Amino acid sequence: MLNDTVRKPVKGAGVSGSTHGASLAAVGLEAEFSVMLDGKQVKPEDIFRSPTNIVRSRMMHRTGRSYHLPTGGAIYFDTGVIELATPMIEIEPGCAARAGRSLWESIRFIREELDAWEARTGRKVHLSGFSTHYNVSFELPDHARGTTRTAEQLAILLTHIVGMPMMLVAANRRSTGIGVRPRGNRIEITADFTPDAALMIAAATLVIGISRAVMQWPTYELSALEEHDLPVLEDFKPESHKSRHGWVARYTSFPANPFEQDVNARLWRVRGGPNASLREISRRIADVFWPSISQLGDKRSLRLIRSVLAGRTPSLLELGERPAAYESVGHLCTWSNLFPVRALPRSRYERVFIRAISGRKLQLGNDSYTPVGMKGWSQVVFRRSRDNTRHLFSLDFLLGHLDDWELGPRAEHRLSRDLEQRLSRRH
Repeated sequence: MLNDTVRKPVKGAGVSGSTHGASLAAVGLEAEFSVMLDGKQVKPEDIFRSPTNIVRSRMMHRTGRSYHLPTGGAIYFDTGVIELATPMIEIEPGCAARAGRSLWESIRFIREELDAWEARTGRKVHLSGFSTHYNVSFELPDHARGTTRTAEQLAILLTHIVGMPMMLVAANRRSTGIGVRPRGNRIEITADFTPDAALMIAAATLVIGISRAVMQWPTYELSALEEHDLPVLEDFKPESHKSRHGWVARYTSFPANPFEQDVNARLWRVRGGPNASLREISRRIADVFWPSISQLGDKRSLRLIRSVLAGRTPSLLELGERPAAYESVGHLCTWSNLFPVRALPRSRYERVFIRAISGRKLQLGNDSYTPVGMKGWSQVVFRRSRDNTRHLFSLDFLLGHLDDWELGPRAEHRLSRDLEQRLSRRH
């Protein structure tokens, strides 16, 4: 929709504070996929040129060469991969499940659009899972950070904490590392793509709970590890992140490759105690942070985390080979509606994004505004009907006007039905 005009200067909305960003602490997931065309890896930009040549319906432009999907998420091509990103989802109980649902709904939608592309062209496209990024707000103001609570210090501290638990829950035997990147107002944890929605949501629950708890610590110095009774590995040396500023618990950071070792073997030297297994270390870390994890997690994911940590549900690290589902995301692994909206309603930020992307008009006083684009993740561009001028409204401002955007149960049901129809298989 109006892909060029949203780049033009935007006139003021005339509403105090309406152009500010989003103030609620939030999470978001991103996933990257390599593209296999007729059995050979290709760059999506070389084949499709633009996401608009994959999706048959018109899409709302976001920024640069990225576009919004009806799920509320976004799609773009990034250095040879297709990347899908969820909208911001405020941090509250069930936020990881909401973020996972949003991402897997986008995966399903794009896979179905690719199915239609295959039918038109007679060619075969597979999405191969590459990576998942777990983004968590870090809203500590600069004056409160001082010299021992910077985003950089938080990132390296988390690298010492989340590495092994994330290996056990989210990685496979061919994985190479778990990364943590400081991104100013957020922390980004990077791992391999997990071709199982339930496991991915469990991993998100784990890492969000741990990250939010550590952010409250009075210092991010490494000495805090022992102060909080966390296992400290004697021979672990984090490495610099190759693609961006940050750190990685890489397989070469350990005396042996933890992704290939028996997760129950007591191979790892722990300061001040006996050797421990990857599973034991992960369980000890999860126990320390369980109050935060359980506060933000849903019951299903909490049970799964506990089951993997206890060995009742096998980790992907315990499988002999990397599962074939990695190589055919959307076909061999897909979304099976683990968290129906009737059981876990969409977050408020999600509802704002979905309404904006659907083009649903917003009535403010005597004026009607039509959403025509996005400015980043925190502002929506509207066109006012009476004079065709453009106006910016922040997510926070729009949260206060959701009632003006939601015209009762029938309209809500229609919007949900329309979204579900767009997410259902179309030929």
